Amino acid sequence: MNKIAVIGAGTMGNGIAHTFAQNGFKVNLIDISEASLKKGIETITKNLDRQVVKELLTDSQKNETLLNIIPLNDLESGVKDADLVVEAASENLTIKLEIFKNLDMFCKPETILASNTSSISITQIAAATNRAAQVIGMHFMNPVPVMKLVEIISGYSTSKATLEKITSLSQKLGKTPVPVNDYPGFVANRILMPMINEAVETLYNDVAGVAEIDTVMKLGMAHPMGPLQLADFIGLDVCLAILEVMYDGFKNQKYAPCPLLVNMVRAGKLGVKSGEGFYDYSESRKAEIVSAQFS
Repeated sequence: MNKIAVIGAGTMGNGIAHTFAQNGFKVNLIDISEASLKKGIETITKNLDRQVVKELLTDSQKNETLLNIIPLNDLESGVKDADLVVEAASENLTIKLEIFKNLDMFCKPETILASNTSSISITQIAAATNRAAQVIGMHFMNPVPVMKLVEIISGYSTSKATLEKITSLSQKLGKTPVPVNDYPGFVANRILMPMINEAVETLYNDVAGVAEIDTVMKLGMAHPMGPLQLADFIGLDVCLAILEVMYDGFKNQKYAPCPLLVNMVRAGKLGVKSGEGFYDYSESRKAEIVSAQFS
């Protein structure tokens, strides 16, 4: 597999494109929004510059990486010659089903279709295509160029050959692929999101404040960042969407989103990307100032 198409130029999409391009793959980065494409390329450039400063890359390697990425607005032209398509669009089932239906029409018969979904059923996504054996999950972690894990999710009909190809490809990217089965939340979010939700419940029930909850988990459990800070980093809307998928999939009350989380998303307090969540990011992207609502 030499030609890669990545759908979605947001945080995950541009990180995935960056990672493939840095490892010598030709990448079409596709997004219907010209502004999102521009921002995505700018983000990749800034992240490459950081790698150069840290002497992880040379200027020549940075330039080669950027030359490997072609930004495109048109889905059909962007995927028609791809050997692998990685979808990193919104965590919305309706959107994903429409994308995969179109990919099945536009791509070569042998093309593998992967989704970066963090919780939605690969089996359900694959059902929108006529190539379920070639549909698989590649759940990268954020930030993609840095994090080593890739959850490889096999749907009900994913073939062993597809799993082996994607496992090998992930290793070529310098990642550690971990195969998991297709259940809501997979492994990472099935464990992580209830913890984040419980941290929000702890705040909601006035057991402790934002900084106090995060400090306990960082110092007591050796977590690199507290669960509320991590929720802000992921995006509270994303956390809510994943919890809703798991609650719907398992029908178990322990996955029900905390009312505080629901209200914050409704109010547009989504974390780092909106400038405020549990922390205030108006002056810095670091979680240093607790949001006025909780201080």
